[in-house]
Amino acid sequence: MKTLQSGQSCFAEYQTSGRGRRGRTWVSPFGSNIYFSLYWKLESGLAGAMGLSLAIGIAVVNALELLGCQGLKLKWPNDIYWNEKKLAGVLIELSAQSGGEAHVVIGVGINVDLDDRFNAEIDQPWTDLKEVLNKENQRNRLANTLLKSMYQVMEEFQMSGLHPFIERWKTLDNFMNKAITLQTGSKGISGICKGIDEQGAILVEVNGEITSFIGGEISIKKE
Repeated sequence: MKTLQSGQSCFAEYQTSGRGRRGRTWVSPFGSNIYFSLYWKLESGLAGAMGLSLAIGIAVVNALELLGCQGLKLKWPNDIYWNEKKLAGVLIELSAQSGGEAHVVIGVGINVDLDDRFNAEIDQPWTDLKEVLNKENQRNRLANTLLKSMYQVMEEFQMSGLHPFIERWKTLDNFMNKAITLQTGSKGISGICKGIDEQGAILVEVNGEITSFIGGEISIKKE
């Protein structure tokens, strides 16, 4: 990564081993979606990367809204939803040594025109840009808009961290004040989602007490 400069990016036509958070498979057929990676060097190190996936989620939403998408929501910490179905995902990979700068690769996958034959490979409700906008051939336009949005957000994040994005994230929170289950390892914690704190941790109210969690995965609690 020493030869890379912040802001350098790569778009791929397909991925042979696409993956999402916690090693899940990301279905990546040829010419169907957006597969995008952006490199950035954070001089402030690992501490400066706290909450980055939340800011990137906003960057993706901003880009999609410029294309005409409405009603988009965010799932903590890294998914973009439309009508309770997953449209896009974010994956952050970090490399850093204690006290040194952090090298960050930000991966974004956006479903653009995904065939129904992949239903069996996807373990959750999903949608694509074709359904959201009722339009085809949006990849080139989206790629250009996404790159600009990501660069703008990263420049602001590098200067000010997560703080400028918190209120915007709260307005997009798909689970605010809803019953959720936070899965942390083999343990499930059920409560009411109360948004995020200043560090980007999720807030969960359990028996009237609000606790923050920095890791885990959430799902709607089934009553």
